Amino acid sequence: MTRLDRDSALTWGAEETVDLLVVGLGVTGAGVALDAASRGLTVLAVDARDLAFGTSRWSSKLVHGGLRYLAKGQLGVAHESAVERHVLMTSTAPHLTRSLPMVLPLTSAVGRAQGALAMQGFRAGDLLRRGARTPSSLLPRPRRLTAAETAARVPGVHPSVRGGLLSYDGQLEDDARLVVALARTAVGYGARVATRVRASSVTGTGAVLSDTVSGTSLSVRARAVVNATGVWADRLVDGLSLRPSRGTHLVLRGTAVPASVAVTAPVPGSVNRFVFTLPQPDGLVYLGLTDEPVDGPVPDVPVPSEEEIDFLLSTASTAFERPLTRADVVGAYAGLRPLISAQGGTADLSREHAVLTSPDGVVTVVGGKLTTYRKMASDAVDAVLAQGSLHAGPCRTRALPLVGATGAPPADAPARLVRRYGAEAGVVLEAARSTGLADDELLAPVADGVPVTLAELLFGVTHEGALDVDDLLDRRTRVGLVAADRAAAEPAARRALSLAGR
Repeated sequence: MTRLDRDSALTWGAEETVDLLVVGLGVTGAGVALDAASRGLTVLAVDARDLAFGTSRWSSKLVHGGLRYLAKGQLGVAHESAVERHVLMTSTAPHLTRSLPMVLPLTSAVGRAQGALAMQGFRAGDLLRRGARTPSSLLPRPRRLTAAETAARVPGVHPSVRGGLLSYDGQLEDDARLVVALARTAVGYGARVATRVRASSVTGTGAVLSDTVSGTSLSVRARAVVNATGVWADRLVDGLSLRPSRGTHLVLRGTAVPASVAVTAPVPGSVNRFVFTLPQPDGLVYLGLTDEPVDGPVPDVPVPSEEEIDFLLSTASTAFERPLTRADVVGAYAGLRPLISAQGGTADLSREHAVLTSPDGVVTVVGGKLTTYRKMASDAVDAVLAQGSLHAGPCRTRALPLVGATGAPPADAPARLVRRYGAEAGVVLEAARSTGLADDELLAPVADGVPVTLAELLFGVTHEGALDVDDLLDRRTRVGLVAADRAAAEPAARRALSLAGR
């Protein structure tokens, strides 16, 4: 039963010379920790805040197949995305992924030429799917819909609809849950993971670590160091040139737009840019996505601009009879993409990743996207091995399942726990039962309209390294995306921390 234990990780790191120190525990850093540990290296991975504190929790929660990159002529990135989507959905995290139907209503906002071009793109995306060997039973082929079929799939569609285009992509249960699963799987292979630990004086042979919980510091010796801090990477290593881009999403209730299918609407004046409504398992719908350059200091938590909110609402409204308004918005979030600096707008910058080695040997991995985290991690560890101070075998993670991905949960396991924890659903419930509470109390929604359960919150503390209310509500669960829901759930989060001895 894999548990995250920061205190023992720090004690071990102070006493040993580790093979690899990983700084940053977003999806890439957690992926690096797993890749290296599964090759037999000793690993200490730290983060100044928490698992998935930065960009990794602010995504669209999609596992992209590369279609958006095809439109920009980035064929290599497109193929890599399709392959990595296949790996996630069939090998490493099938319990955290699912097929998402997406409908582009052909309304008066979509010209016939634009509709034809979009269908060509969907068919090209299907070629990527076939090239990655993803079965059509998992991601069906795209097809045209009649006006009646479109109206049936998209209730409230704009009355000018003349048909629709149906395609499929991958969707994550939650991006932060993926990061937590990666970290716990890495620990299962021997890695040590510690949050609330800030790294400074980073070199290729170690760093000074400051434990922000106890206020103590320690020097860690390492044979290699990977900087996986994303948009903050240039704070750790000099000479990096990043150009962050902000991507904003709005959070809507499922009563505002269809909650069973993603709806696509074109950005006015653009041939290949769209916004999407993305239904979530708990009844919310995310609406995104923007691409805005960010100048100046990088904030810990980005904030959507008023202009982005208006842009998303007005663009998505072209697909519906009833325009979306500010009253439909119950939350919003923004993430910063760590793009590699180049000429042109951020929407035109490549989503390729780069692995760079500083003069003193720190390996930095930047760029890329959530879907291809595994390839980014593999490339980073390969770069570490190329330095010659460490020796290990080839990457193993292509066929390495994350916690919860294999085996079957108990037949009577609650559907919600199965959806979020896979084969570990029974483990979550048994761990919660150790408190002596009855199942009715452990599995009831923690508040009206908030489906998260006390069992999940307890597991977040006992097994997933949550240290406070923020960890539980903003990352182990995503209740914090809606302020009203967060306020309603706080008493349960505090109770879970108390029950677990925090």
